[in-house]
Amino acid sequence: MNQTVKPKIVSFFKKLIIIAFLLFIFTFIEIYWAMGSLSERISSGNPDSHFFDDAYLVSVFTTVFLTIVFLLFTFIKNKYLKITIELISLISVWFFWNYSIFVDRESSWSTYLFKEELLYTLSLSFLPIWVLSIVTVFTLHYILKKL
Repeated sequence: MNQTVKPKIVSFFKKLIIIAFLLFIFTFIEIYWAMGSLSERISSGNPDSHFFDDAYLVSVFTTVFLTIVFLLFTFIKNKYLKITIELISLISVWFFWNYSIFVDRESSWSTYLFKEELLYTLSLSFLPIWVLSIVTVFTLHYILKKL
């Protein structure tokens, strides 16, 4: 193999692993921070599953999806546009998962309206999502810049 190709492949896999690892860790923390108050509630989809199982599975799905998306964002040269799109993507995905967990563990057992579900999920998720999304994006940029 050509000597110039090896460093590029190694660099690509380093980026891939770092992005995936950080997204998994921060997603798992965000879910527990935002939705941890629902951890003792029974899941309506699978009554035998524990909250840890749901958080782990959601973190894996999010990691796979967002790692691919964030790797595509590396082609964006405008730094501010790139950070904005990454934040919007991360916030959207995390809010979607928090909403799904809320519906599964709380509102499916009660009579919430759709608007109430959104507002209650937002009230639980606002601070964790904002803090961790900013920390995640800037940590990724800091680490990837050092490579």
